Amino acid sequence: MIEHPASISLLSAPPPPTSISPTSISGLPTNISGLIDRWHSIGAFAADVGCGYEAARQMRRRGRIAPQHWGRVVAASRRLGIAGVSYEWLAGHRRPALQGEAA
Repeated sequence: MIEHPASISLLSAPPPPTSISPTSISGLPTNISGLIDRWHSIGAFAADVGCGYEAARQMRRRGRIAPQHWGRVVAASRRLGIAGVSYEWLAGHRRPALQGEAA
């Protein structure tokens, strides 16, 4: 079987570099869970935000970050290079609490 030369070069070309360092993460997340997932772990997010691991895990699960943590989330996002995360962005992406669920 004879292959077209163009198809051979495409198969043998190396993939483009995809390394992203924690300090150069770009692109606005689409929701709170996506924002929290930008950290390398929930524990790292919790440490940056100043809350416990379980509180951070619940924030991700519920899709809400408690307003008392917004300032530290905005500052940590800037440090990590996550553009566009502001008080307004956090308020606009806050899912309403379900009945019986803490804020």
